[in-house]
Amino acid sequence: MNLKYIKLLVLLVLILSMSYQNGFSGPRRKLGTLAAPELLIPMGSSSTALNGSNLASVSGIDAMFWNPAGLSEISSKTGEFMFSHQNYIADIKYEYAAGIVKLGGLGSIGASIRSMNFGDGIKVADENNPDGTGEFINPVYLIGTLSYGRAMTDKIHFGTNIKLISESVGQVSASGVAFDFGLQYIAGTSGLRFGVALKNLGSSMKFEGSGLDRQYTLNGGQVFRRVNLQQFDLPTNLEIGLSYGKTFAKNSNIMLSTTFQNSSYSSDEYKFGLEYNYNKIFYLRGAVSIYPDQEANEGLFGPSFGAGLKYPFNGMNVSFDYAYRIINDNSTTFNSTNQYFTVGLGF
Repeated sequence: MNLKYIKLLVLLVLILSMSYQNGFSGPRRKLGTLAAPELLIPMGSSSTALNGSNLASVSGIDAMFWNPAGLSEISSKTGEFMFSHQNYIADIKYEYAAGIVKLGGLGSIGASIRSMNFGDGIKVADENNPDGTGEFINPVYLIGTLSYGRAMTDKIHFGTNIKLISESVGQVSASGVAFDFGLQYIAGTSGLRFGVALKNLGSSMKFEGSGLDRQYTLNGGQVFRRVNLQQFDLPTNLEIGLSYGKTFAKNSNIMLSTTFQNSSYSSDEYKFGLEYNYNKIFYLRGAVSIYPDQEANEGLFGPSFGAGLKYPFNGMNVSFDYAYRIINDNSTTFNSTNQYFTVGLGF
């Protein structure tokens, strides 16, 4: 039975990888033209502090965004809940809430919702009023996710996400569906783990709506036409990761992690992270990324750092995590900080 699972999962990974290489990979051929870029904004403080380098070892509710295979490992008895608030760039706020529940031998299921808040809104302007019409619109960006993860054997974990994407800006909107597939392999008691994830595989998205209708005067009469916008592909990417954990003192543990990311909307990225924890209560984290063929308009974010605290309280595991990402921007276009605050409950 174990061999059967291994063959099926290896075959699945090969098929998905070949599909990705044939249809989505390439040297930045989609740079600046991808749909739903909010799918790329990291969720949760602990893995953000590691910049996603922990693809092979991420577990529990934090794995829902980074590698759904990690949903099969929940340290709590029944399930987990997470709420995260993020101060993103240009006064944008991002809210994220997620929950997962164990199903015994059937694995774990979860769901999440995330939304973007654009603050005071965006000034409306058109061809007749280039300086603004006096109106403001508040875009609504929502992503709902359904997740499933299961330990196929004691060494192989598998997981998947289904994402429903909705974007609305004034009187135009777009929607789409995306899928994630993740796999983790645990190399016994050596501390080594391997992970692979194919993310945001799905349909193209295109904005439609009455906000694209225009009225023209033609031959003395009024003509109504709708502007036809181009559709764009989702930001599909393939990630491969390796991690190594070691206990070097009675209650001190370290984890080294690295992940390679390939996509068609940016240069290849190599992520390197380090996490230290004392007795699985207090955590310190940090990570850097390397872009071998980076262009001038890439690499907005620099190194990331963070800390966390996890402690049992009244029958639950309560955690608080913080992450900080450096922004490589010398102008005043964006905020000088990109911070995450996350509260988690295990029950």
